[in-house]
Amino acid sequence: MIEKLAYSLGRNDEEPNIALAKELAKTKNKKGIKEIVDGLNSKTEQIANDCIKVLYELGEISPELISEYVDSFIVLLKSKNNRLVWGSMTALSKIAALNAGEIYKNLDVIIDTYEKGSVITVDNCISVFAELVKADKKYEKTVFPIIIGHLEKCRPKEVGQHAERAFVCINKNNAELFIKTILKRRDSLTDAQKKRVDKLIKKLE
Repeated sequence: MIEKLAYSLGRNDEEPNIALAKELAKTKNKKGIKEIVDGLNSKTEQIANDCIKVLYELGEISPELISEYVDSFIVLLKSKNNRLVWGSMTALSKIAALNAGEIYKNLDVIIDTYEKGSVITVDNCISVFAELVKADKKYEKTVFPIIIGHLEKCRPKEVGQHAERAFVCINKNNAELFIKTILKRRDSLTDAQKKRVDKLIKKLE
């Protein structure tokens, strides 16, 4: 499988990696998927980067095919390679609904990554947090306040997108606080961003 990666083909674009993810999803080739997971530890950075791309693209199509590798993704959140960090958080966001228990056990690592993470890492952290809240009332107690705290202080341009990512976990018990929080931010938003949050509020009302 490694020879099908963009780097192995001498390519600078992501198309070979996306094609490989589609092929693995179609064939459900577990041996091939394991080879790509092993490639995350390659000493050649470009190979590791291509492998994480294949895996989160695969997770987008067939999350169950990468869900057994949840621990591998959590370990990579501590990597010095930022591409592997945000790629792993993206992969975790695809499988969070299937692996909520295991991810919750590592909540301290997720929070630490969220606090230090790049923009893409934080985007995907919000999706992970939302899936945890949705998965279990016990998790909601701890994790929902993190989402609310984030929506209170994130940059105005992130409010709409992150409120949308969080929306999957909104229920009759937490909707009021969610609405109240995004309404507080509404005045600082552009017209386009206001439309995004208004649409969410409308759905809840």
